[in-house]
Amino acid sequence: MAHALPPIDFKLQRVLKQYPGKGEHLFILVIVWNTLLIKTVTAMFLDFKMIRVALLLFFPLSLWSQSTVISLTNPSFEGSPGAGIEIPGWVNCGPSSETPPDLQPGFFRVMTAPRHGNTYLGLVVRQTGTWESVGQRLSQSLEMNICYEFNLDLRRDTSYVSALPGGGPPVKFTTPARIIIWGGNGYCDKGEVLYQSAVIIHPRWLTYNCRLSPKKGNWSHIIIEAYYGSQDPFNPTLPLHTNGNVLIDNCTPIKQVVCGPEKMPPAKKKPEITKKGPDKPVVKVQPSTTPTTPQTVQKTPKRGRSYRLDVYFKANEYTFDVSASEKSLEELYNMLRSNSEISVEIGGHTNNLLHPYADKAMDLSTKRAKSVADWLISKGVAANRVQYKGYGWTKPVEPNTTPEGRKRNQRVEVTILTYGG
Repeated sequence: MAHALPPIDFKLQRVLKQYPGKGEHLFILVIVWNTLLIKTVTAMFLDFKMIRVALLLFFPLSLWSQSTVISLTNPSFEGSPGAGIEIPGWVNCGPSSETPPDLQPGFFRVMTAPRHGNTYLGLVVRQTGTWESVGQRLSQSLEMNICYEFNLDLRRDTSYVSALPGGGPPVKFTTPARIIIWGGNGYCDKGEVLYQSAVIIHPRWLTYNCRLSPKKGNWSHIIIEAYYGSQDPFNPTLPLHTNGNVLIDNCTPIKQVVCGPEKMPPAKKKPEITKKGPDKPVVKVQPSTTPTTPQTVQKTPKRGRSYRLDVYFKANEYTFDVSASEKSLEELYNMLRSNSEISVEIGGHTNNLLHPYADKAMDLSTKRAKSVADWLISKGVAANRVQYKGYGWTKPVEPNTTPEGRKRNQRVEVTILTYGG
């Protein structure tokens, strides 16, 4: 009795008709063929996966990432200490009529220990209207409309003295200065200002985060420059002719970063929740509208710590509500009045509602910080004790996914720069 064969395709039925009585043998052959085909395809798939694994193991993970890391040459300014010398790995970009920068410590009464390594860079500004700077070629160009950041440590020396060109007794070079970072396409080429620090008034090392975002072109070189004068966009009324210094150490690699948070969709309205009981009516539970109380300035400040100020602005405005903000501002003013050795930075922050207009966010946050600084100065706080800076949306404290988060991110903070001398 012939065995019934399972259903097979039309082409196989034609073959069976051509070879009557051979159906079972042909069926077994088809099964063997299909089995070999499945094994072959499986082996090829596994071989492909092994190739992918080998590629991932062979190539560094950094090659699969879109991020960029640019290492500086001699980022910690190491070398034999000296006055007016060429810094290894860096090119002197100051005027040819003046001496090059210094590699400290040990000269002009500068004796503070380095933040990292054995030496650090000393740059000065002069009453002759000149200032010092150094530059170098980058291992990879900074690309236009791409954002980068790196850190460096800065301080001011309160004992810096030096003779002026032409001779004469040594004079103090202790006026605070700031640093400006330029991008260019040649040694000492100034194509675009990429970063400006606050005025460096503190005599101890503090770390500064420098965010670079070229807007005018791709830059293959950078310059680090000391500057403080009448063309300074933060203090345009101050005289250019002054003697000051800024000390620099411990630059980190330049890393590509996200330019700003992507604009989040509006938060969905929370569904109304109802509670039902055996003999209870339906009650709609409304979410609390009580705002979270931000941390305010403490009575005992700590150097390097930031505190939130209860300062309130209308949307897209930089003039604060005096009556609603007075209590927090008075607390800050009283702290500064009672502690003359304290200097602060007022930092302005926005949420991401201005995305993608990063320049507008930075401008708004800077003006808000300035309005608070101006208020303190108008109350009698010395201007050299109050700095201000805008951060735009770059430092959120909460996700920008909800109205509450965006409200928390739109803030003004005070950072204690110096305390206790």
